[in-house]
Amino acid sequence: MTSDAVRRVQSGTPWEDSIGFARAVAAGDRVLVAGTTSFKGSVLYGEGDPYEQAKVAFSHALEAIAEFGLGIESVIRTRMYLTHARDLDEVGRAHKELFDSVRPAATMLVVEGFVDPRILVEVELEAFRGA
Repeated sequence: MTSDAVRRVQSGTPWEDSIGFARAVAAGDRVLVAGTTSFKGSVLYGEGDPYEQAKVAFSHALEAIAEFGLGIESVIRTRMYLTHARDLDEVGRAHKELFDSVRPAATMLVVEGFVDPRILVEVELEAFRGA
């Protein structure tokens, strides 16, 4: 794969510059979306609400793959990181509402915490852009 086959997009979050990463990277037939939260700029959407945070975070991740001309039907894998096991049903509900028709491979994990303690959910996704 040549370097021309790799393309990156940024979303403008402050962490992208301070840590040095891209929101999404297309390499070959895959698009990988980095850990995404419900922050837009300095505003956290859905504070205290894991369902809303999951919906907003996935919406941001889907915006990233749209930069490559892809939609939800291209999603082949999702990962959901939660700070509390009690939020599993609410995050799962948000995932089902969005992805029930495409049924990507999915992983849900409980983690110790995130860079901002108000974050309850962080998501990742992978999309396939091949034929």
